[in-house]
Parts: sequence; structure tokens; C-alpha cells
Amino acid sequence: MDAMTNAAAPPERAIRFTGTWREYLPIAATNVLLTIVTLGIYRFWATARQRRYLWSRTEVMGDRLEWSGTGKEMFVGFLIVMAILLPFFLFIQFLLPALVARGKESAAFGIVGLFYIGLIYLGGFARFRALRYRLSRTWWRGIRGGSDEPGWNYGGEYLGRVALSAITMWIVWPWAATRLWNGRWNQMSFGPLHFSTALDADGLKRRWAAVYLVPIAGFAVAGLLMFSLGMAAVSGSGGGEVDPSLGFIIGGIFLLFYLLIPLMTLHWYAKFYRKAADSLALGNLEFGFDASTWDWLKLFLGNIGLAIVTLGFGISFWGYRSWSFMVRHLHIYGEVNVSDLAQSTTRAPTEAEGLADAFDIGAI
Repeated sequence: MDAMTNAAAPPERAIRFTGTWREYLPIAATNVLLTIVTLGIYRFWATARQRRYLWSRTEVMGDRLEWSGTGKEMFVGFLIVMAILLPFFLFIQFLLPALVARGKESAAFGIVGLFYIGLIYLGGFARFRALRYRLSRTWWRGIRGGSDEPGWNYGGEYLGRVALSAITMWIVWPWAATRLWNGRWNQMSFGPLHFSTALDADGLKRRWAAVYLVPIAGFAVAGLLMFSLGMAAVSGSGGGEVDPSLGFIIGGIFLLFYLLIPLMTLHWYAKFYRKAADSLALGNLEFGFDASTWDWLKLFLGNIGLAIVTLGFGISFWGYRSWSFMVRHLHIYGEVNVSDLAQSTTRAPTEAEGLADAFDIGAI
């Protein structure tokens, strides 16, 4: 049974989404129009409008969520990030060619390497700050979430684990991804309650091995077949004509690369998010997530089909569809004593997730 409070009878589901696409259509239409007219500047206010609607149509244990974030703070946060990143982009655009032209290639590419290391660090920092900001702007029964951690340490942890994964050809990514999930959520709270999670890689390694090894095996088989066909052509057994099997092999390689690998990766992440939700707790509340690989695939294919059929306008519904998808598959178990809840004492950040927006982290 889903969660309940001590103040009301248990609802059919502890969390549910009550919005409709017809109700959301005017918001999507005006957001698109104003974003186009303002050359993209309005998108920060469009995001705030979208979240206010989605949060207000999401009920958790009988009470609706509220979103208190504003488009102005998102816009200001983005400007701050652009001011930080602009010098680096100007360096790559203008100073890098000048250094190379003067024969200082080592210095130029060393600085570029440091720049990309900085980008990875900022990517992790952005993920932490985005979650912290969104929790701090999410209200339920007059209570909000947040974190007292600024995220600098998490940025370093993210850089280290991504670097280790890259060095090992991403073999250790399941271990790194679970540790990063734990490092992020264990620093968060909602009201007086702290999130806790101890996600491990058990059950994820086999799926990741398939993601990692099957493409390698497929390319190896394709390479051997192409080599065999090439040897046959050289020996003259092919009569000087191109074997049509070569076209099938090349087509199979493209199919493997553009279809099978993404599907297998999606299969891994579907398992990851189910296991991650199962490991997460907030006080006496526990969570669950039941979206399968097929559920995720239907969501993505539906988004693409909607965008194609509507000549691009359907992209404005991607956030709506993603949010309703997450709420539909999310479950909350346990009990919470509302009378014991108090307001969060964590500092509410004044800036929005500008870094997350710059790195395009998160659709909602």
C-alpha cells in the first residue's frame, strides 16, 4: 500500500498527477509564442510557468505541491554562468589559434585540457545545485526541501569518478553512477527529514556488461566478415564484382550503432532508476519506481512522433509528458506524521540552476 499520513485516510495512490493535455495546451502555446518573440529569453519564465502548473497538479498524500521558483532567478543564474564560461570560450575561439600559430601547441592544448576538466567538474556541480534548488523551491503543506551543502565537494567527486570511468573505458561506470547517486541524495532533506540511500551496483553489472561487450562482439564479427569478403575479392573468387553481402554488413554496423546500443543503454538505465528509487528513503517513507525499458521507449518514441506530427510544436509537451510519466510510475510507501513536520532550516539558494541549464541537465 502507498504512503499515508496520520491526518487523513490513505488515498488510492500516495502520489498522482491530475493534469490534462487540454488544460496544459494554452500554457504550452503561449510559452512557445513568447519564447519565439523574445528570441529565446522568455524560456526561463516559460519554465517557471510550466513547473507551477505541473507541481500544482501533483498530489502527494492528498495535498498538492507548489513551485515557488521564478523566471527572473533562473535568468539571473544563467547570466552568471555565461559570465563565468564566456572567457573560456573566447580563449578557444581566439587565443588558442594564436598560440598554435606561434608554435606553442603544448601550452595551448594543455590549457584546453584544463578547460575540459573544469567543464566536467562544473557538470557535477551543476547536477548537485539543480537538485538542491528544485527541492528548495518545492513546497508541500508549507514545507520545503533543500541542502546546506553548496556542492563544491560533489563536483570534485563527480570529476574523480568520471575520470576513473574514462580511464577504465567505462567498465566501472555502474559503480561510479551508484556512488554519485548516493553522494547527491544523502546531502538532501525535506523539512526536518533527511534523504538516505545506499544504492549499490549489484544487479546492474550484468546489464552494463551487455552494453559494453555486445557492441564490441558485433563490430568484431562484422570486421571478420568484411575481411573475409575482401580476401575473397582479392583471390578472384568474387568474379571482380562487389559482393552484395558487404552492403548488409555495413547496414548491420549502422543498425548496431544507432539502434541496438541506445536500446541496451536504455535497458540499463531503466534498471538503474528502479533500483535507485527502491534504495531511497525520507524518514519513514520509502520510494519505488516501476517503469520498464518498454515504458521508457514508448515515452521517447511518443515524444519524437509528437514533435514530427506537430512540426515541432509538440516539443513544448515533452516536459509535461516526462513529468506525468515520472509521477505515474513513482510510488511512496510508509507513513508520515504531519504534526511532527517543521519547516526546513536549510538555506534557500537565491540563484537558480543556471549551470544545469547551461549544461542542459534535466528536462523539468
